[in-house]
Amino acid sequence: MIVASAVQEALHRLYIEVPGASLRKEDRKKAAELVGILSEIERVTAANKAERAIHLVDAAAGKAYVGLLAAEFILAARAERSQVTLIEREADRAAACRHAAARVHASQVDFAVKEADVADPSAWPERPDIVVALHACGSAFDAIAERAVASRTKHLLLVPCCTSKAVAAASLANRQAEALGVPRHAEVRRRFIQAIVDAERTLRLEAAGYETTVVSFVPATCTPHNLVWRARRVGEPVRMAEATQKLARLRAT
Repeated sequence: MIVASAVQEALHRLYIEVPGASLRKEDRKKAAELVGILSEIERVTAANKAERAIHLVDAAAGKAYVGLLAAEFILAARAERSQVTLIEREADRAAACRHAAARVHASQVDFAVKEADVADPSAWPERPDIVVALHACGSAFDAIAERAVASRTKHLLLVPCCTSKAVAAASLANRQAEALGVPRHAEVRRRFIQAIVDAERTLRLEAAGYETTVVSFVPATCTPHNLVWRARRVGEPVRMAEATQKLARLRAT
């Protein structure tokens, strides 16, 4: 079981290099979120044989908190060498990923840092076991889901963040809101739009052959963006056909 104190210690060791400095309040909050998403990764890997290698992709990695801590707390114990691919488009963050990866306690794990946008097909490995994205903002969630599906990923653990106008389903939701007469009050309209975006994303994964559930990975008091899309590739034709029909109806509304 992964606990917050261990995650905080790892964050301090990997990212705080100033003597005498301690984690900030937001770092401790991030530690709680990491415990939640690492527990999700642990649940997925527990279903695999302990000796089997795992290839995990941390997409829109930022400073790679998720990928590096997953390597140290989960993948390092496996008998076969595992792989963590970190995809990050910002050069300074990609450099921070490489720097921190060199200090991870995970000799059984190899790391690859891809300095690229998550929508770039060349950044993605074929058939990874797990793709994880913690707080993929705006359209990044959809780009990651699309590339993960195209790469035939076995398991997806995707946590969206803010829903911007760049999200294609948000435009759909706005049109539906106007047609239905949903009030323009910010909170009322926002909740309607978010519900449509969430539904469209779920159905799109189901239509692509993924059994998908949406659950809280941490309490809402920790972060308002506390939902994770758990998706497992099963390729059931009936499920895919039903989801495709529902998706078409949603988009035609």
